[in-house]
Amino acid sequence: MKILLVEDDERISDAIVEDLSDQHYLVEVAHDGQEAWELVDVFSYDLILLDVMLPKMDGITLCRKLRSGGCQTPILMITARDTVEDRVSGLDVGADDYLVKPFALQELSARVRALLRRGTSSLPPVLKWGDLCLDPSSCKVYYQEQLIPLSPKEYTLLEFFLRHEHRVFNRAQLLEHLWPFERLPEEATVKAHIRSLRQKLDAVGAPSDVIETVYGLGYRLKERPE
Repeated sequence: MKILLVEDDERISDAIVEDLSDQHYLVEVAHDGQEAWELVDVFSYDLILLDVMLPKMDGITLCRKLRSGGCQTPILMITARDTVEDRVSGLDVGADDYLVKPFALQELSARVRALLRRGTSSLPPVLKWGDLCLDPSSCKVYYQEQLIPLSPKEYTLLEFFLRHEHRVFNRAQLLEHLWPFERLPEEATVKAHIRSLRQKLDAVGAPSDVIETVYGLGYRLKERPE
């Protein structure tokens, strides 16, 4: 899942990026509101973590612009200001949740998971495809209770398809969703990671074609078994 963090305090942003990256989220950082506005205009995100006090464009203004422009990405406001008026202002311009600094990273992670579930039609906390289970809270994947040792990118690929059933994605789209825009690899990288994921699924007896190739179009999650 791809998250945009809009935070001008590098100490805070570094801590959040490290924590969420350990949970296999792809996190991109904007250090001011204008930079965030330009990124959202070009790239797709599953969640926006938005500080209120920002240079160039504050978080309230940015949130209002995003919503008026039709952006429906879940937004979690982050601020050091803890008055009722501040919280109401953030929610009134379209924020989905509000978190006050200082906060525990565990709480941030829990709110991130909740907003991502809400943004994907209330998917259950544990994502399942037959006997294949992916638990976002522990970042682990099992097949018939056997742990599958996936790399971070293999994990994010599998999670992405489990959260987007029936949709076909070509390699360019997968690169946009799952790799940082400043370090986009060649499209062949996507093919290599999917091949490796299939091999690891096959090694534990799981169907290797959970992510199936739609020739000429891309990849999609195979129809769930009965």
